[in-house]
Amino acid sequence: MAENYDVIVIGSGPGGYIAAIRAAQLGLKTAVVEREHLAGICSNWGCIPTKALLRSAEVLHYAQHPGSYGIKIEGAVTPDLKAIVARSRGIAERMNGGVGFLMKKNKVDVIWGEAKLTKPGEIVVGKMTKAIVQPQAPLPKNTKGEGTYTAKHIIIATGARPRALPGIEPDGKLIWTYFEAMKPEEMPKSLLVMGSGAIGIEFASFYRTMGVDVTVVEVMPTVMPVEDAEISGIAKKQFEKQGMKIHLDAKVTKVDKAANSITAHVEMKDAKVEKITADRMISAVGVQGNIENLGLETLGIKTDRGCIVIDGYGRTNVPGVYAIGDVAGPPMLAHKAEHEAVICVEKIAGLPNVHPMDNLKIPGCTYCHPQVASVGLTEAKAKAEGREIRVGRFPFVANGKAIALGEDQGLVKTIFDRKTGELLGAHMVGAEVTELIQGFVVAMNLETTEEDLMHTIFPHPTISETMKESVLDAYGRALNA
Repeated sequence: MAENYDVIVIGSGPGGYIAAIRAAQLGLKTAVVEREHLAGICSNWGCIPTKALLRSAEVLHYAQHPGSYGIKIEGAVTPDLKAIVARSRGIAERMNGGVGFLMKKNKVDVIWGEAKLTKPGEIVVGKMTKAIVQPQAPLPKNTKGEGTYTAKHIIIATGARPRALPGIEPDGKLIWTYFEAMKPEEMPKSLLVMGSGAIGIEFASFYRTMGVDVTVVEVMPTVMPVEDAEISGIAKKQFEKQGMKIHLDAKVTKVDKAANSITAHVEMKDAKVEKITADRMISAVGVQGNIENLGLETLGIKTDRGCIVIDGYGRTNVPGVYAIGDVAGPPMLAHKAEHEAVICVEKIAGLPNVHPMDNLKIPGCTYCHPQVASVGLTEAKAKAEGREIRVGRFPFVANGKAIALGEDQGLVKTIFDRKTGELLGAHMVGAEVTELIQGFVVAMNLETTEEDLMHTIFPHPTISETMKESVLDAYGRALNA
C-alpha cells in the first residue's frame, strides 16, 4: 500500500528543502525525494563552494599585494590547490549535513531515489542512477527508499544542469563544466571561458587570481549581459586590468582537442576567425531545467524551452502538481527558488495574502572581483519601457571607507521614475556590493521613494554611504562628489 503525504517535494535543493520545511511548519505531512545529495547543486557544487574558492582567491590577492597596506611578507606567496579545493569541498559537506539535520528537526521524511509521476497525486520512486554524496553527519533516521507514494500536492524542484552546445560538449577532461572547474587536479597554465554570465565570470576571476592566463569569449556585446551596460563596462575594465583577455560579440564555433589542450575557433565581430589555444576550457553558456524522466508527458504538464510552465504561485496546468526554482525557469537563482517555495506552499496551505513573485525585485549578485550586484530595471530597459527617468551615480573613489580599504574602484547607480520618485533599479560594482544590494531590494519592496531614501541616515564611515549619495545625485544633491 502506498504511503500517503499532504506534500511531496521532488528535489532537495534550495527550493525543495525550503518548500518541505515550510510545509512541515504549517502542519502538513511532508516528504522530500532526493536522488543524489541533500541541499542540491547550490550548496554542493554552486553557490556556497564557489564562494569558498573565491574567498581563497581574495586572501591570495591581498597576500600577494601586502605593500599596498603597509605590510611586509618575506618570500613568495603561492596557492596550495589541493588545500583550496579540500576547503571548498569540506564546506559543501557541512552544508549538505546541515540540510539533513533540518529535515530531521522538522520531521520531514527523506525518500532516496528517482521520482516519476505516474498519475495525479502519485509518484513511483526507483533506484538511484547516481551515488549519494554522504553528508558529514549520518543520514537522518527518517529516510525511506523505493516504492509508491501519494500526495494531494506534488512539488517539482529538480533544478537545472549545465547547458551544452552541440559539437562543443564538455568531456570532463579538456572542456569543463562548473563541476570540473571546482575541483581541478592541477592548475592549468591557460584557460578559455566560454560565456561571461555569473558562472563564467566568477570562474574567470578565480582562475586569474590563481595566476592562470584567462581568456573570456562572450557572444553578447557586454560582459555579464544581464547587467546594466555602464556597470558591465566598468567591470570589464577592471577584469582587463587584472590581465584577463575578453572578446565580446564573439562566439566559439569549433574546438579542436589535443592530448592536453584545446584550440577554439572563435568568430570575432568582424567575422574573422581567430584560433585560441588553452590548456582547458570552461563551458559556461547557461543551464537547462532537469525535466527529463519525471513523467511530465504522462500527465500532460506543459513545458517551454526546457522548463516547466507555472503561474505566479508555482501551479502547473495539472491540478495538484507544482514546480519551483530553476526547473520552473529564469532567473535561475537560489534565493528566487527559496522565495518561490514559500509562496507555493503558503498558497497550498490556504494562507491569506499570498502574493505572486515579482521578478523585478529579485536581486542578482556576481562574486567576481570587483563584485557586481543589481535589482530592477537597467537604464536601457527603463528607457525602452518609455519611462522618464532620473539617474544617479556615485563612485567609490569619493567614499572614505572604500579608500581606506584600498577598494576605491566602483560605482553605485540608481534609476528613479522622474514623475513619481519610484526606485526602478539599482546597479552596483565594487567591493562588498553583494552585501549592500539588499538595502535597495528592501526599499523597492516597501515602495520607498527618493525622499524616504534621502532622509535615511547611513552610518559613517561605510561603503553603504555610496548608496545614499547615488540617490542624492539623481536629484542634483550629491554632497561628497
